[in-house]
Amino acid sequence: QVQLVESGGGLVQAGGSLRLSCAVSGRTLSSAAMGWFRQAPGKEREFVVVISRSGSTYYADSTKGRFTISRANARNTVYLQMNSLKPEDTAVYYCAASVGPGLPTMAREYDYWGQGTQVTVSS
Repeated sequence: QVQLVESGGGLVQAGGSLRLSCAVSGRTLSSAAMGWFRQAPGKEREFVVVISRSGSTYYADSTKGRFTISRANARNTVYLQMNSLKPEDTAVYYCAASVGPGLPTMAREYDYWGQGTQVTVSS
């Protein structure tokens, strides 16, 4: 059974940084594209970034230049480094895995999801 477990969320002031981790079990990380999504209260789940099996990345415009995704296949872990955080980045952040091709950006293209980790950015 595939499991994704996020960690690293918390409360940070605007301008600060956080690093989220997503530990994958039950499947080799290198066989999936890995994405991060977020969902703020009252809003739909929003694409943040994806990294392909080969390491290619694609970022949402709102996070480009501030967030960095990376993967450590040997550790079966994906990271999301978030810098220059803004109050509008406040959301529950979800890690997801897709066994399909390319760089999926739609939630429905993902097969497995973590439980989410809360990120709160104060102004």
